[in-house]
Amino acid sequence: MDTAHTNDLNRSPQTPHYETLRELGDCYTSVGDFDQAQDCYEKAASLGPDEPGPYIGLGVAALQTQRLEDAEIAFRVAHRLDPKCAKACTGLAMVAQQRRDLPRAFDFYLKSLDLDADNIMALLGLFQVSCDMGSFARITRYLEAYLGMHPDDTAVMFALAALYLKDGRLDSSRTTLLRLLAREPGNRDAANLLEEVEHARAGARPGGAAPGPVEAP
Repeated sequence: MDTAHTNDLNRSPQTPHYETLRELGDCYTSVGDFDQAQDCYEKAASLGPDEPGPYIGLGVAALQTQRLEDAEIAFRVAHRLDPKCAKACTGLAMVAQQRRDLPRAFDFYLKSLDLDADNIMALLGLFQVSCDMGSFARITRYLEAYLGMHPDDTAVMFALAALYLKDGRLDSSRTTLLRLLAREPGNRDAANLLEEVEHARAGARPGGAAPGPVEAP
């Protein structure tokens, strides 16, 4: 093997040393040691300057310590290195949400979900921002797509049922809540929302007839 090829391998971001540093950064972040995490991510970034991963880690660590400017810079670098990195878009959305720049947060959450429909952080962030903005029409399909991949996720079921109710889709809301309660019979929030849906359905009937018995779907 020639020397040039050997050097290329040593510089590869996929070397064990790079992976170890990045994973160590993730571990330190998970236990709240953000100074150690930052040190690991910076070293990993020096070994893999074209990889978005370490910058995502730096952004997360900065976000956890409310250093929003540092977080935005890190996520921007990750996004520049890989415009199709869903995590970078999610990070930029979270920074914008913290700054109450809701339209920008909304747009970045949408971009993240377009890149990765399985991104639960982006999905829940989009739901929160939509609630604050009072704009729901564009997010229902993302919740439906996620629930199609994770049919037992009751948190997403509840959010989707609430959206259906706001959109006047009472039967869809009722069906979703019944599915949720079949999995979690003691979920009081779901039971209360179902009661609200049943009242709305009764009011929508001619003469306001009482709803029929609740049956499992």
